[in-house]
Amino acid sequence: MQTVVKEKLRCAVVAAVQLPNVSDAEFEASLAELRELAKTLGFKVVHSFVQKRTGFDTTAYLGAGKRQEISVFVSNRLPADDSADADADGDFIDAILVDHEISPSQARNLEKEVGCEVMDRTMVILEIFHRNARSRAARAQVEIARLGYMAPRLREAAKLAGPQGRQRSGSGGRGAGESHTELDRRKIRDRIAELQLEIVAMEAERKTQRARRQGRQGLAGVALVGYTNAGKSTLMRALTGSEVLVANKLFATLDTTVRTLYPDSTPRVLVSDTVGFIKNLPHGLVASFKSTLDEALDAALLLHVIDASDPGFERQLEVTDKVLAEIGAEDVPKLRVFNKIDHVGDEAAQAECEAALRAKYPSCVVMSARRPHEVASLRAQIVAFFQQGLIEAELFLPWSAQQLRGKIYANCELLGERADDNGAFLRIRGERDAVQHLSEQFAQAQ
Repeated sequence: MQTVVKEKLRCAVVAAVQLPNVSDAEFEASLAELRELAKTLGFKVVHSFVQKRTGFDTTAYLGAGKRQEISVFVSNRLPADDSADADADGDFIDAILVDHEISPSQARNLEKEVGCEVMDRTMVILEIFHRNARSRAARAQVEIARLGYMAPRLREAAKLAGPQGRQRSGSGGRGAGESHTELDRRKIRDRIAELQLEIVAMEAERKTQRARRQGRQGLAGVALVGYTNAGKSTLMRALTGSEVLVANKLFATLDTTVRTLYPDSTPRVLVSDTVGFIKNLPHGLVASFKSTLDEALDAALLLHVIDASDPGFERQLEVTDKVLAEIGAEDVPKLRVFNKIDHVGDEAAQAECEAALRAKYPSCVVMSARRPHEVASLRAQIVAFFQQGLIEAELFLPWSAQQLRGKIYANCELLGERADDNGAFLRIRGERDAVQHLSEQFAQAQ
């Protein structure tokens, strides 16, 4: 009988410094987010170490007393307490996850003192992106961000390596040479330049594809944007009837998914699900994922999806607005969609929450992506948005030219029809250019 070996989760502790200008609620929300990131990365967080300071310790981020406390905890391999993660007793602590981006020297000193690997917030996010990127463009962008992050940390790695890693001489050990660090930095620069050329080529290809898509008559674009884990993928699946990955993890998906709104509408609407935003998203990642977020720039309408059940949704809303401004998408028409209202509580709690949201955000949508009638209502609003510029007309199609009827269904919406002995009178709605083109074709057929 074959024995099934269950893969053991790696254990980690979280460490963070609360600065005077950070409220308790904001601090705890950031810690909770880091724990969720750790979960996505495959860590089990067994304890959190926090301290209040006026500033970060320049040597090793945390104060000396807190570093000593963590060192003892790691060496004893003990869990946080008897209530939570009690089964972690005796587990080896694999990493310290720091809830800020820290300098290479701070990371090196903290790692030496506590006795295990140190990963700051940026490194955690980079590693998640590295694991989850699927498309060629996303993988290239992630690699550029990781290389950019690692480059300034090579010097600290060289210090740990000792004298043998510092100098690489020329022939026979004499003459001018370059250190391992200098060589590695040059390799990183060359690799980044190579990847950037690949991305330029891929962006040109994507622009061609977008132009082809947008050049089709009767086609419009909607982009789902918002905080990661706000339910964008669930809403995407509900609006398009497609199978997309839905997982209760931060950054479960990174690559942009594009599907057609279902059922088909006039004009046809393409819906894209973009990578989720997060508090303190490293600027390098915003830049490297700009092409992923370009769907938001190309869209005629943004659906800003917000988790109504999250107590910190206002902070998340601000984060999304800030990132949209950074990529130049703040002027794209936007509809705020407060999702997961069914997670708020009972019907009375949901009604109270919905009333409060509508009072503060008058034009918002409050819904659950798991309620078909509410999804249908949102779909109707999306279609109505794109039908604002459409015109209606009545065209006559003789019985001898009924083969042209298919052009109506392909480019416009048929609102009604009546017939006489000579042919059919068709009342249609569509974009002005499409209606004009059909009018000319039908006139020639008479």
